[in-house]
Amino acid sequence: MTRSLVSRIGRTRYGRAMPNPADSHSSSRPAASTEIVRRNMQRQKRRDTGCEMAVRRLLHAEGIRYRVDFKPLSDERFRADIGWKTRRIAVFIDGCFWHACPQHCTMPKRNTEWWEAKLRANSARDQRADAVLRSRGWAVLRFWEHEPPHEVAAAIRTHLMRRAS
Repeated sequence: MTRSLVSRIGRTRYGRAMPNPADSHSSSRPAASTEIVRRNMQRQKRRDTGCEMAVRRLLHAEGIRYRVDFKPLSDERFRADIGWKTRRIAVFIDGCFWHACPQHCTMPKRNTEWWEAKLRANSARDQRADAVLRSRGWAVLRFWEHEPPHEVAAAIRTHLMRRAS
């Protein structure tokens, strides 16, 4: 290897050449448009978001216990935000951006094609998860993060009472 190539790609701790991720075009995910965008994306939570926590606090205050971030079906990859295995209820609280809320989703200005495909794939995955769960006897409740937590908790409580009887 030439010296310039080595300086560009760096080395692992075992002395092997390590490619620079910025030069890699093999990944299907485009590089972040700026360092600030990259940091913001890295900070996105997969669970325990503010809206989830608000709903969970209300349910817990009412004495309702639940599972958090669990796999309703062991042979599937998706996870419910809140749920009850014995009652077969799965609750998903979807973020407006990541799940393409018709009211609040905004399309990024950069890498638009990639983001459109990504958000379409997320919506298709959600629909598939709903269909699989329903086909196996589960009740699926989906809410948007912008919905008031007390309304979400009330809808969940109502559904729990219906499934209990």
